[in-house]
Amino acid sequence: MVTIRYAKDNFELGENQSVLECLTSRGVPVPFSCRSGACQTCLMRATGGTPPEISQQGLKDSLKLQNYFLACVCHPTSDLDVALPDDKDIQAAVPATVKSLKLLNSEIMHVTLECHVPIDYRAGQFINLFQDPSLGRSYSLASVPHEDDHLHLHVRRLPQGRVSGWIHEELRPGETVEVRGPAGDCFYTPGNAEQGMVLIGTGSGLAPLYGIIRDALSQGHTGPIRLFHGSRDLNGVYLTEELHDLAKQYVNFDYVPCLSGGDVPHGFAAGRAHDVAFQQIPDLKNWRLFLCGHPEMVKTAKKKAFLAGASMKDIYADAFNVSQSS
Repeated sequence: MVTIRYAKDNFELGENQSVLECLTSRGVPVPFSCRSGACQTCLMRATGGTPPEISQQGLKDSLKLQNYFLACVCHPTSDLDVALPDDKDIQAAVPATVKSLKLLNSEIMHVTLECHVPIDYRAGQFINLFQDPSLGRSYSLASVPHEDDHLHLHVRRLPQGRVSGWIHEELRPGETVEVRGPAGDCFYTPGNAEQGMVLIGTGSGLAPLYGIIRDALSQGHTGPIRLFHGSRDLNGVYLTEELHDLAKQYVNFDYVPCLSGGDVPHGFAAGRAHDVAFQQIPDLKNWRLFLCGHPEMVKTAKKKAFLAGASMKDIYADAFNVSQSS
């Protein structure tokens, strides 16, 4: 008999029952709609065991790698530990030491953290950093696991930002903080190394993109990689030297810094990052896209990318809402 473990409870899977049917019949509040694997409302994650391949059909590769599956079409033949996507109980808090703090520009702080217990993450995912047990914010990872010894965050200082203000004004190297994670599916997945990649970001949305690019290049991605990073003025641009050096090192990587306001000096493109990107690459069929930054930019860029031929399964987005950046 197959056992489904959810939270602290064990449920025996009935004959021909799906995981969704097994859990909902016992009162577990798993959301669902179509019951046919089309809507993806019943998305769950296997924290132990392996979900059947058929239960992952139609999911992005990044979700499959994290053992996500569709509960309504999941008929496992061996025991499975499962959780809802937002179940915080599956992520224990980990202490981390602040190794360094360095301003990248007037409003973005580079935070380096050494976790006391190693965490398994992918470049581009995010972690939750806590000021105290009741106050935390999500920040994307700019580091690459096999390239960097510690976790790297780019924290933008926002007006009235409680956590970002604490990081910029009070946090000091040597202090211990708590982090939880990782989470998110905005990261590079190996395979199809010749596929073109377009990365569009604004502000500290560069953090995950910087990690994704270095991760892809280190894994031998051979297709063109085009980065468009935008800001209103020069004060919001950062890592330009590092990115130009990366472009010199890898012939398939190209970096286009974009300015949307005022005078635009030589070496910068005039306009918003997503507008510049779609002007330079009007046909996005078979391209993989990563969109990170202001929610309105991400929403607009996702729609334009789809209309320009990109497949929704090839569009990875991370919108920085207030809770992720304050």
